[in-house]
Amino acid sequence: MTDEELVVAYAQGNNAAFDILLNRHKSTVYSYIYFIVRNREMAEDIFQETFVKAIMTIKQGRYTENGKFRAWINRIAHNLIIDNYRQEKNEQTISNDECEVDLLNNSKLSDGTIEDKMIKDQILSDVKKLINYLPENQKEVLMLRYYQDLSFKEISDMTGVSINTALGRMRYAILNMRRMAEEKNMILTMD
Repeated sequence: MTDEELVVAYAQGNNAAFDILLNRHKSTVYSYIYFIVRNREMAEDIFQETFVKAIMTIKQGRYTENGKFRAWINRIAHNLIIDNYRQEKNEQTISNDECEVDLLNNSKLSDGTIEDKMIKDQILSDVKKLINYLPENQKEVLMLRYYQDLSFKEISDMTGVSINTALGRMRYAILNMRRMAEEKNMILTMD
């Protein structure tokens, strides 16, 4: 039997006719869907939807016989693939109008503003200037700790002083930097 004869038989109540149609075209329809979506689960869902839609259309008497069942079933699959992508795209879109919080201009939801970066850069520049005014032994400990990320044990071994001496130098370096920042009216925080 041809595809069109099977469609007519199914429309008249012969369910076995649709089984023949399904078996005849399932491989090519599924392959077509999978080739486009590249996702097995999504392909299976669209495949099932395709044949459900075909069943509904035939049962409602809306299938027009033109000798091209294969092209018709592939067109249904194609349209469902497009619908699926549209739906997926819409689900990933966030509308700022639907939220009480302004998502697009909320600094808490971003990595920081240009102003924040400028402030941070200025603070780092000010800190580097202050470091240059420290005594050499304090500057050395501070640079090793914060710029080379060494532990106080490593600093102690590297500089040949005790851990307590390295800690003391770091403490004095920080106190001296705070004092110099206050004298120069520098703000070293982003609060």
